[in-house]
Amino acid sequence: MAEVADRYRRLSDVFASRIEAVAPDGWDAITPCPDWNVRDLIGHVVEMNQIHLGLVGRKPRRGPTVDEDPLGAFLTTRDQAQEDLEDPAKAAVEFDSRFGRWSFAQAIDRGMCVDLAVHGWDLSQATGQDDSIDPDVLPYLWRSIESIGEEGIRFGFGPALDPPADADEQTRLLAYLGRRA
Repeated sequence: MAEVADRYRRLSDVFASRIEAVAPDGWDAITPCPDWNVRDLIGHVVEMNQIHLGLVGRKPRRGPTVDEDPLGAFLTTRDQAQEDLEDPAKAAVEFDSRFGRWSFAQAIDRGMCVDLAVHGWDLSQATGQDDSIDPDVLPYLWRSIESIGEEGIRFGFGPALDPPADADEQTRLLAYLGRRA
C-alpha cells in the first residue's frame, strides 16, 4: 500500500502545481472535457476524492469550495485521502464497487491516480502549461485502465480515438481515453 500512497502523492503534487500555475484569467478556459472549464475540472477531481472517501464511510473534511479557492479545495480532499492511504488499516477498508470488492487503496489507485494524471493533462492543455505525464507512470496507467475494463473506462472517458501511426506512449494512452494530443 505504500506504493499506492507514493504514487497518489506524486500525481497529486503535479496536479496541485498545475492548479497553482493557473493564471487569474484562466479559470473559465475550456478543457478537453468539453462540458468543463478549468474550475469545473478541478471540482470534478475534488468531488471524486470526496466520493472515494465516502465509499468507505469517511466524511470528507470541510474546506474551501472550488469557487472560493480551487487549490485549497483540492488540497483539503487530497490531504485526507493521502493520510488514509498512509494508514494501513484505513487503506485496507473494503467496499463493493461496480468492479467488484475493492479496498480504499485500490479505488484510489485505479480511479483517482488515473484521474489525476489524465485530468492533469486536461488542465495543462486548457491553461497552456507543460502537459507531460511522467513516462514512468504510463505503464501503470495502462495496467489500471486494463483492470477497469472497456465498459468501466468508457463510463468515465470518451470513445477511443485512433492515434497517429508514430504516436508516443502518452499520445496513444490519451487517444485511447478520447483525447487528441
